[in-house]
Amino acid sequence: MAFVAIERRVANPMVPLSMFRSRQFSGANAVTLLFYAAFSGVLFLLVVHLQSDMGYSALEAGASLLPVTVCSLLLSPRMGALSQRIGPRIPMAVGPLIAGGGMALLTLAQPGRSYWIAVFPGALVLGLGLSTTVAPLTTAVLAAAGDEHAGIGSAINNAVARVAGLLAIAILPAAAGLTTSGRSLDLVDGFGNAMVICGVACACGGLIAAALIRTGTPTRSLRRADVAIPCPSPYLSERSAA
Repeated sequence: MAFVAIERRVANPMVPLSMFRSRQFSGANAVTLLFYAAFSGVLFLLVVHLQSDMGYSALEAGASLLPVTVCSLLLSPRMGALSQRIGPRIPMAVGPLIAGGGMALLTLAQPGRSYWIAVFPGALVLGLGLSTTVAPLTTAVLAAAGDEHAGIGSAINNAVARVAGLLAIAILPAAAGLTTSGRSLDLVDGFGNAMVICGVACACGGLIAAALIRTGTPTRSLRRADVAIPCPSPYLSERSAA
């Protein structure tokens, strides 16, 4: 609150609060909050679940998410180009719905099931949704911020994504009814609930995009360093191509 009060009074604020009067900018950041919260929650709990409950090694648990990475590498540049032609609204609305479906499919990840049934379908659909969403989301933020505030607009959006991940990891276990056994988290009973919560949150991000992002939003050509593609970690994200 003190930061907001100071920023409202100084002549040259670090974060111009007037940017949030833009429905486009605020809407894109709301989508970011929900999408990255859901995505971070899934990655965090899935990796733990695979190792503690399904007998995967750390290497196998990490490798199980390769479909997400491959989809991002192959499809994100194409989705960035598509959003420049048709605007970001449709990809930003459809992408979180696809990703939410992938999260729902991950409820199949239960002990005794093979990787190809339990994890691969959900990881593949999640990767498709991620690839469809991220590049258009970044172009929408930069277009709403304008050339004058493009840098701070990108910084705000990245900060929102990081905060979303932290909130998800802090809140999701309790919201899903997960319990602790000794010093470890027991995911057998509550993992499916957690995936459904993440899927619903992600889908809500798509609905917000459909309501608040304009179809004809102008976009600009993005450099490789402009678009944040989250890597399979709940804490970090990498910069990749749009």
